[in-house]
Amino acid sequence: MPETTWLTKDAYDRLKNELDYLSGPGRSEITARIEQARSEGDLKENGGYHAAREEQGKAEARIRQLQEILRNAEVGDAPPDDGVVEPGMVVTAVVGGEEMEFLFGSRESAQGVDIDVFSPSSALGAAINGKKAGDSTAYTTPRGAEIPVEIKAAKPFSA
Repeated sequence: MPETTWLTKDAYDRLKNELDYLSGPGRSEITARIEQARSEGDLKENGGYHAAREEQGKAEARIRQLQEILRNAEVGDAPPDDGVVEPGMVVTAVVGGEEMEFLFGSRESAQGVDIDVFSPSSALGAAINGKKAGDSTAYTTPRGAEIPVEIKAAKPFSA
């Protein structure tokens, strides 16, 4: 089952505009560069052709990623300021003895903002989802270590 991604309206619009550009004019520009490089002759030693093909691959991967994010997006305002950890909240927590502040949600929501992001599907994210300030929990790392977590605060994210 695909993961729902919480996005602000601004983040959704920014991603939609990026998708529209990449799948329209951006795709056409890359195709034109490939055709231009192809007309220069031998493709084995044509650096421009190979660079354009690589750029095309990256753009197509980003198009698929954006389509998936937007298809499963939950668009809206930040959640209520009730101290409960849920997507769209900035969480302050003591994780393994170290205090951290991070966005609980999607990297796409935090683009352009200097903040760490943990998704609800990460080990830490799954452990804290639904917890509130004052709650303690723990999560297990891929290597089997158990890391204690204490939630200090959760407040709505604003970019």
